[in-house]
Amino acid sequence: MLNALNVINAFPLAELEVGKQFYWQLGNLKLHGQVFLTSWFVIALLVIVSVLATQKIQRVPSGVQNLMEYALEFIRDLAKNQIGEKEYRPWVPFVGTLFLFIFVSNWSGALVPWKLVHLPSGELAAPTSDINTTVALALLTSLAYFYAGFSKKGLGYFGNYVQPVPFMLPFKIIEDFTKPLSLSFRLFGNILADELVVGVLVLLVPLFVPLPVMALGLFTSAIQALIFATLAAAYIGEAMEDHGEEHGEH
Repeated sequence: MLNALNVINAFPLAELEVGKQFYWQLGNLKLHGQVFLTSWFVIALLVIVSVLATQKIQRVPSGVQNLMEYALEFIRDLAKNQIGEKEYRPWVPFVGTLFLFIFVSNWSGALVPWKLVHLPSGELAAPTSDINTTVALALLTSLAYFYAGFSKKGLGYFGNYVQPVPFMLPFKIIEDFTKPLSLSFRLFGNILADELVVGVLVLLVPLFVPLPVMALGLFTSAIQALIFATLAAAYIGEAMEDHGEEHGEH
């Protein structure tokens, strides 16, 4: 039994390296190479699936086309519910890109054997287990809802900061900072914690115990992608909301 365990542990299926990075030096700038590699993998996978789904479009969808049409309908309904029926259509690509990238990134951490790829330092993992990725996604979301508000209301967008009463101004400004922070740290913390728990269990009990935890991790990873996309759409809808019309209707 001990020999069997030694053979199993000889395969590099799980290693715990927290804080070590594989850097690319670009002048005086250090880039996290492993994040770029895994992100490019996720992007390439999404592009390939999209091309396959639209290569031979059929009236009665099947296979990959059916899967992508289901994903599009799901994302369209999500955007419509959060942004509103009148304004949601231009934002479907943005919300859909966020959801699909985060969803595939999260699942890649559990389904892709990144540990088999050796780097000079650090190790490959899900892109969303790196704080730089989640912060970038959160900042893009902030830019999106600022753009949505200014594109519809112009400078009148600043009126939201004194609604319903003027002393709400400092709280609304603080809220603009806490939104990207909560988006980024929630996603980063959940995905990193899931990968660490699975890694520890594989090291301690390398046979069947980690499998239920991995299945639970896939479920929570999908939920995290849904939460991020839903909140992003909700922030965009909130930025375009016309409080004057709303109070008039009431």
